[in-house]
Amino acid sequence: MLRVLIIDDSPTEVYKLTTILEKNGYSVEVADTGEKGLEMAKMNPPSLILMDVVMPGLNGFQATRQLNRAPETADVPVIIVSTKDQATDKIWGMRQGASAYLVKPIVEAELLKAIKEATAA
Repeated sequence: MLRVLIIDDSPTEVYKLTTILEKNGYSVEVADTGEKGLEMAKMNPPSLILMDVVMPGLNGFQATRQLNRAPETADVPVIIVSTKDQATDKIWGMRQGASAYLVKPIVEAELLKAIKEATAA
């Protein structure tokens, strides 16, 4: 069973993502800050991380960059899931090391496809 770490400060978004993931057989862990997410990922690397961008403190771009540079988490795919929908945001997210960039509101089929592609690599 794949373990997915959701790093997002919105309880509503966490609920939506958790519902989709658990319904499709994934195990879910949640961190509500970038800092907490980094700590959890380094202590026990998940199969995949779903990362929000807009969070207080360490934002999703910064956290993704740190995860990709840390030896413990460099191989963990990160999918950015954000309301930021500009082309420059997507390009910047991918440059930080994200495997995919999805825009909220999330479409279940797109999320599952992105997870499948990211974890198959």
